[in-house]
Amino acid sequence: MRRLPKLLPGTLTGEQRQLYDAITGGPRGQRQSSLTDSGGGLEGPFNAMLTQPVIGMALQSVGAAVRYQGTLPARARELAILIVAAHWDSDFEWHAHAAAGQAAGLSPEELACVRDGRALELTDGVEAWTVRACRALVARGDLDDAEYAAAVTALGESGVFELTTLVGYYATLALQLRVFRVGLPAGSGDNGSTD
Repeated sequence: MRRLPKLLPGTLTGEQRQLYDAITGGPRGQRQSSLTDSGGGLEGPFNAMLTQPVIGMALQSVGAAVRYQGTLPARARELAILIVAAHWDSDFEWHAHAAAGQAAGLSPEELACVRDGRALELTDGVEAWTVRACRALVARGDLDDAEYAAAVTALGESGVFELTTLVGYYATLALQLRVFRVGLPAGSGDNGSTD
């Protein structure tokens, strides 16, 4: 059961409204149609961000940067997010990013492999090392020296920084979604799992 009631647009303070507008009017608003429910309340992790708008604004800015301004290719980025969602068993994250992954070209079989933690047959080196690094990060919270060197070769130092930021951001969202008991949006079905 949801622990935090939806904060509706007509009840928001000035700072909350600025955050609401940044979320719904930024790159997310241009690319996602399910940011709000029928009453205008924010879906997913965004409603909780409104409870602390200064931190919420910083957090949503990090999310927008790693999702829309990063250099990881779309398939690699969505593979990383989905690995985090699967690790945390985050239905909302999975739901949102399985659709984004399909839009980026991930097949149903690739999605199933990620969900189940099975090996993926990836020929693209960036994607392969994204998956390998992400699985190490969620399992151990680190890369050993050989993994780090190979990840830098495949992704570059800036790519490894971007990837670790992305994994940390989506793990934060998964934690918040769990603690606040945020379920799937109404009408989204029984299966699935943000930004």
